[in-house]
Amino acid sequence: MDFAYSPRVEELRAKLKAFMDQRVLPANKRWHRDVESGIYPPPVVEELKEQAKSEGLWNLFLPGLREDEPGTRLKNLEYAPLAEIMGRVPWASEIFNCNAPDTGNMELLHLFATQEQREQWLDPLLNGEIRSCFAMTEPDVASSDATNISTSIRREGDEYVINGRKWFITGAADPRCRVAIVLGLSNPEGEPHQRHSMVLVPMDTPGLEIVRNIPVMHHVAPEGHCELLFRNVRVPVSNLLGEEGAGFALAQARLGPGRIHHCMRSIGQCELALELACNRALQRKAFGKVLHQHGQVSEWIALSRMEIDQARLYVLRTAWLLDTQGKRAARNEVSAIKVIVPRLQNAVLDRSIQIFGAMGLTPDTPLSYLWTWGRALRFIDGPDEVHIRSVARREIKRAGETGGEALAHFLDGPGA
Repeated sequence: MDFAYSPRVEELRAKLKAFMDQRVLPANKRWHRDVESGIYPPPVVEELKEQAKSEGLWNLFLPGLREDEPGTRLKNLEYAPLAEIMGRVPWASEIFNCNAPDTGNMELLHLFATQEQREQWLDPLLNGEIRSCFAMTEPDVASSDATNISTSIRREGDEYVINGRKWFITGAADPRCRVAIVLGLSNPEGEPHQRHSMVLVPMDTPGLEIVRNIPVMHHVAPEGHCELLFRNVRVPVSNLLGEEGAGFALAQARLGPGRIHHCMRSIGQCELALELACNRALQRKAFGKVLHQHGQVSEWIALSRMEIDQARLYVLRTAWLLDTQGKRAARNEVSAIKVIVPRLQNAVLDRSIQIFGAMGLTPDTPLSYLWTWGRALRFIDGPDEVHIRSVARREIKRAGETGGEALAHFLDGPGA
């Protein structure tokens, strides 16, 4: 395992960091002012997108791009450090067309779309002309078990008829969102992992209603985490993505790289939080000392540094496994980082907020928002408990396969 960045990646890192420092960060206050004024998307986003395209900082995430498709064709391990840099400003990924859920949706379309679907949906997404959403999670069932998904997709002649409710559908409130990839129950009598299908539903289809934009811990995202209602929504059978009954498999194919993207962006946010905390600890005085001279504060800073570096190495190893051995070989690691990194984010942000004092709870710093996002990540793309269960099951299976061979060499007495 060699995690050293290649000359190409080092060049991209330097170029991306310069772009973030010189163009994105100076626009950050403007972006927030526009959003608070009800302007979404802020005009600065499109301005920066054009600049990013011209500098070759576009579609950095998709290794399977064709020669005639725009992007850099980076592997997961190559993309990971770039996602970390982008993650420092939560809205920045869109500038480089690397924002969720579009990245996962583009990957799905790239793998499974027909030529007609590619032209209608994938090409505009790759060019940053439209946005999309992924409609899987439901309020009426435990969606952490995807076999529970109950929204019905029923075929009638040359159409699919969709009925059901979805919620926490990221991006659905964005006025540029043109299509939803919907996971639903198409064969209730089939095997549990072959009952579901995915269909492409244009957002202006009659019967599709955005019920509300759900606040996440009292924060309202302008792009939306929405509740959607499907009432007899009809789409042509040509809108099926992949094959009937393959929805569960498609959902799993979508989530592996996306979890790495989330984790590396989170590590970027942890780095920002630690940097802000250190700056505060150098400037603020209490009880006759600057804060970093208090043992508790210096311990928080040290723990955050060590834990961030540990998590980064684990994520890079996971990306390397995904690139070299495939999604199946990396399943355990993908589950593990999805537990470790959001918990890390909450721990680092909690310490940083504590160093800032009450100011850390206010919108005067990004810390409280980043803490909220870390907490939300413990549900996004699967809750902690599902991933922990997966890791434990594979560990127990591995122990069973060895038959306890090592145990005999360490035990004495009856039964040994």
